[in-house]
Amino acid sequence: MIPAANMGVMGVVASPVLADAASSLQSFVRAFVSIYVLLILAWVILSWVRLPYSRTAAAVQRFLDEVVGPYIGLFRGRIPTLGPLDLSPVVAVVVLLVAAELANRLIEALL
Repeated sequence: MIPAANMGVMGVVASPVLADAASSLQSFVRAFVSIYVLLILAWVILSWVRLPYSRTAAAVQRFLDEVVGPYIGLFRGRIPTLGPLDLSPVVAVVVLLVAAELANRLIEALL
């Protein structure tokens, strides 16, 4: 009897190599999303706190603006604010987590 863990789409037996590749790809997606969520959190915190000018702080802020800014920009202006609070980073994180979960389920289904 073939274990259910090795069964792929439509009952076809998945090879251990494909199963390992799927597991590795799912781990990559989880790690990427975790790091990106941390970058969003750092971007939010640095937008609240004004640090004294230094080249290092400016470089970090510029990096975060270039990496996180375009993704947050997809939601900014479309999500209403609650007074001074911008909810677009919260919505962006939720969308990112849902997309990662969907991607991992798709990887599992295909491989």
